[in-house]
Amino acid sequence: MDLGLRGRRALVTGGSTGLGFSCAKALAAEGVSVIVASRSAEKLQAAATALGGDAGWIAADVSDTDQVGSVVAEATERLGGLDILIANAGGPPPGTFATTEVEAYEPALRLNLMSTVAMCKAAAPAMQAQRWGRIVAITSLSVRQPMEQLILSNTARAGLTAFLKTMAREVAGDGVTVNSLQPGQHKTDRLTSVYSAEQQVNLAATIPAGFIGDPDDFGQAAAFLCSEQARFITGAAIPVDGGVDRGLQ
Repeated sequence: MDLGLRGRRALVTGGSTGLGFSCAKALAAEGVSVIVASRSAEKLQAAATALGGDAGWIAADVSDTDQVGSVVAEATERLGGLDILIANAGGPPPGTFATTEVEAYEPALRLNLMSTVAMCKAAAPAMQAQRWGRIVAITSLSVRQPMEQLILSNTARAGLTAFLKTMAREVAGDGVTVNSLQPGQHKTDRLTSVYSAEQQVNLAATIPAGFIGDPDDFGQAAAFLCSEQARFITGAAIPVDGGVDRGLQ
């Protein structure tokens, strides 16, 4: 299927590795000009080389909201505009209510809530003016069912989901869609470094689909949400988890 994205321009944060890179890869395959951003210049250079074509990169820490505006502005200038934003960032440290100090919440909120708020504030007005835009945030399945030991992520990403739903309704009439994807377990480098081969088999057995997700499949899901065909999908928070979520909505 031709997604109608050839010639579009995208910024993918957290795009040097993992699910962010898979999103960048899927967009590049559809003819999108892509810039990836993350903290590691070395990983970004490798990612841009792997993406090929005219892929570029910007080293930045999106948890610093002062940097976010500069990243969006630089990407827009280098690409000649911005049509697609994939907002992604790593998760905060694990912890429970009892073990997590109050001071830990603010950096977690900056990383997994305010970074995307700032990106949207910087990128959306130009998308609205051109009457076309796609914003896809990568959150977590924990938004639907809070995960043990992840109180910071549960809190921040739930707040982000509420922000995205509210924003989506406000910009829909301007041709801009705003959605989020909620990944379950995917076979990223991080997962394979944490779980042994035997543990991965056991993990797969807990997933109704019977296997751990392929990051490339996740990237394709993100690319579809950016497509012309997905123009009527907005305000959605979609699990990509092999059936793990038990909720009705």
